[in-house]
Amino acid sequence: MSDDDKYPAESGRRRFVKGVVGGGALAGVGATGAISVNSLTTASGAGGGTVTAKVVENVAGPAPRGMPQIPIEIDDEGNIKGVWPEVKDKDVQGITIKIAETEDYKGSGVTYTQEWFQYCGLQANNGLKPTYESDNYLLSDGGTKYAWQREELSGGDKLNISDFEGYEEWGNGVGKSGIGKPAMATWRSGDSENPIPVNVIRSDLIEEAAQDNDWLAASTDRGVMAYLNKCSHFCCVPGFKTNSGSAKYDAENKIYCQCHQSVYDPYSIVDAIYTALPRPAE
Repeated sequence: MSDDDKYPAESGRRRFVKGVVGGGALAGVGATGAISVNSLTTASGAGGGTVTAKVVENVAGPAPRGMPQIPIEIDDEGNIKGVWPEVKDKDVQGITIKIAETEDYKGSGVTYTQEWFQYCGLQANNGLKPTYESDNYLLSDGGTKYAWQREELSGGDKLNISDFEGYEEWGNGVGKSGIGKPAMATWRSGDSENPIPVNVIRSDLIEEAAQDNDWLAASTDRGVMAYLNKCSHFCCVPGFKTNSGSAKYDAENKIYCQCHQSVYDPYSIVDAIYTALPRPAE
């Protein structure tokens, strides 16, 4: 492997590798070909069950799998929204339920479904009801840990591509500068007391990878990607370049959950198979 294929170069770790994602075959997914499987018991309710999701890869710590990616689109004014799947009726064991699911998302061959996000209690969140009315824009989190975001945005502002100017050089003293500019956001949450936490990153690494990857080309735009920021271990909210102590765990350039030291690589999107929890019966 050449230094050009490593992320960051001095760490010796690979970066967002072209071709890691996109095919339907699960063999060869991720650095070792291993697939995270979480064998949760399905309770009564609507939906749920085994699902294959695109996730930011869990590379260390006790988390059983990565955190699900959220496909994004950028509108004509530059505002960034998280795409919600198509709402339709589905027959499940003789019962017709509403489900949000898009097969072959934008020609990527990937089935994108609400069930990617049904864990950590979020399956009971109103925002994950298929028919919840939302414009789906990603809104700036007023409690953000990023100084640039506190200075330039207010809580509830729509995130805009212009907010990520300088992303090619951005740094905050944690880890390596120039690998991406992050922001904290909420999605489909309205005035909820339990907002859906999201992280957004704009990076050259993402834009480069999307040039040769059907899924990334479909789910990112201009180097912008988003993911649900809920650690799949104990449902804590991790941070990308928010904790200087993350260097102890080789995580200063990755997503680090300080609660139990789980680490995720935002530049490695892999498949994870797990049991999505059902939404409470309506």
